[in-house]
Amino acid sequence: MTPDEIAAVRGELEDFAGEVFEPFGRNDQRRWGQVYLRGLLTDGKRKSVEPMAARLGVDGNRQALANFITTSPWDPALVRAALAWKMEAVVRPKALVFDDTGFLKDGRASACVARQYTGTAGKVTNCQVGVSLHLASDHASAAVDWRLFLPESWDPASPKADPDKTGRRERCGIPEDVGHVEKWQLALDMADEVRSWGIEVPLAIADAGYGDAAAFRLGLTARGLHHMVGISTTMSAQRADAVPVCEPYAGTGRPPVPKYPAPAQSVKELVTAAGRKAARPVQWREGSRPGRGRTGHKRMYSRFVALRIRPAGREVRQAADGPELPECWLLAEWPAGEPGPVQFWLSDLPADTPLTTLVRLAKLRRRIEHDYREMKQALGLAHFEGRTWGGWHHHVTLVSVAHAFCTLQRLARAPKDTAPA
Repeated sequence: MTPDEIAAVRGELEDFAGEVFEPFGRNDQRRWGQVYLRGLLTDGKRKSVEPMAARLGVDGNRQALANFITTSPWDPALVRAALAWKMEAVVRPKALVFDDTGFLKDGRASACVARQYTGTAGKVTNCQVGVSLHLASDHASAAVDWRLFLPESWDPASPKADPDKTGRRERCGIPEDVGHVEKWQLALDMADEVRSWGIEVPLAIADAGYGDAAAFRLGLTARGLHHMVGISTTMSAQRADAVPVCEPYAGTGRPPVPKYPAPAQSVKELVTAAGRKAARPVQWREGSRPGRGRTGHKRMYSRFVALRIRPAGREVRQAADGPELPECWLLAEWPAGEPGPVQFWLSDLPADTPLTTLVRLAKLRRRIEHDYREMKQALGLAHFEGRTWGGWHHHVTLVSVAHAFCTLQRLARAPKDTAPA
């Protein structure tokens, strides 16, 4: 936003910040929280402390802003909870969406930086990785919780510990009880935290980085959450009509246990066997480009196959109640011009769930890509130049607050019958 645009919404911004920053224990924290928020929202190439301070005029106290974001002892979880309560009423979420994004780094001194894969760069590179939880519906989404992923090289208890990195933990302010935890477990921890705030959403969505982990899917089920998750083409499963059988008992040794007579197949094999004719056309939303849709925008359209299957694998078998594997949906996108299916999802939604509903929920994750893009390009998500664990969590929390304010402004000004989903 330009300074004039900030001035035009100053009252709304202060009211919004007053609600979200209510957990701050001190008036100076509320003041510098609002200043930092204005710094993130004001146009500028970099959204780190020094350039923001230069743009903020009389409020641009660089030292005060640096202390507020890096060393001030405020709990970001309390601000995130207040933000979640505020945005739940606006977003009216259909799902909790989990994802992660990379924070590219040149140096090695920042907390949890390591050579690791990130989709941000599409390769293994030097970076931090943040895992986020978003409240999402067709018309809006909001990032309301974050975790900084700690690689094994930063965990003193790991056999892959790097003495140089573990030696920097204290300087980076990493709590002693924080060790390496898989990203899918961080996602489950955030689901627990958001529910502890009183936010109840019955569905979880994630990409294959999470969906391929049976422990993640089982963890969601144990929490009473349905899931719609991306999966790899190689995941194995039985057909829904497959039945475990028991071989005749010879009377000696251990009695045989029921098992499926045919080996499990990959999900790609199952969809390919169903054939192109099984694909049905579905329009799941209208985009932002001009087109022939009802709102004057381009229709988002493709062809999809939905099959009932029984996912296999040791963890699934061990968790099953009896010899039969649980039945669920396999959804695959098979565009008209493609020789085979190109994307796969797994869901435990009820068997009578319409195909259109399955597709719209699977595609809902697109909103999070938009969230990341806006938070990085416009609001400085990856611009934090501090090196501490606490500073990183403070910064991403404030960026989420700035993004939520932009979302509220956009929704308030969009025509209700023409806003693209």
